[in-house]
Order: sequence, then C-alpha cells, then structure tokens
Amino acid sequence: MTMDWRQAKRAVFARHSNPWSAWTRWASAPLMLIPAWRHSWRDAALVGAWMAINPVVFGKPAHDRAWSTRAILGEELWIEQLPMDTAMAVDAAATAAGITAMIAAHRHRAVPAAAATAAMMGLLMVYWELMARYLDRNMGVDRDVPSPTRLVRNDSP
Repeated sequence: MTMDWRQAKRAVFARHSNPWSAWTRWASAPLMLIPAWRHSWRDAALVGAWMAINPVVFGKPAHDRAWSTRAILGEELWIEQLPMDTAMAVDAAATAAGITAMIAAHRHRAVPAAAATAAMMGLLMVYWELMARYLDRNMGVDRDVPSPTRLVRNDSP
C-alpha cells in the first residue's frame, strides 16, 4: 500500500495538531537563532532535526477542541486553498521577522534578534487565531479536505 503526498501531509498534520507538538514547536522558535549566532552547521543540523521531527513525534490528539489543534487543522485547510487574505499577510510578516532575527543573530546583535523573535512569535499567535477561525468558517466546505474530527483518534469513547 503506497501513501500519496496528500495522505502523507494529512498524517503529518493529524499528529502536528497535537497541542504538545504545536506548542513545543512554537516555543522552539528561539532555538533557530543559536546556529546563526554561533555560526555552527552542527547546531543548525540539531535544530533542523528537531524542527523536522517535531510535527510527527507526538501522537494524534484525543479531540479537536484545543485552540492549538484547531489552528493547526485550519492551517492544513488554508494551505490547500491558499486564499490571499489577512493570514497571508500575517504569515509574510512573521517570516520577515524571523529572517530579521536570523540576520541579527548572525551579526551578534542580541537586542534586535530578541525583538524580532518576539515579534515573529507574537505574529504566529495572530496567525494561529486566524487559522482557527478559518477552520471554523470552512470546516466541511471542501469535500476533499476532511473535517478535523476525522483526523483525531477513533479510540476515545
């Protein structure tokens, strides 16, 4: 049995929607500055490995009621449709703040790196809120995208 890319993406998002995955990945954002600050490929590999495995290391959530779960599931739906909306602008701003933080860290500018990282993490919270709302508005609208309840474990009572 072969898994196509959509099934693989759905499986990753189903696990990444676990609040432990979502919140630990968000809280790990400052770790991305370490390799830039230290100019270390080894650190980059370690941080990169953590960021790559984080979305799949936790199991599927027991339910879809958590705000972070709804945000991640909303992001899955949003990525499928990629509307040009406020979320796109917020995501672009968060990306710009992250790049700014990396450049500041590379230049050993602690205050600008910290400020840009804080801005990025704050913008990600705004993005998550927009994604949770997107899910609420669009859940079940597209038959090709499963409802979030289909993505959670079926072993709960």
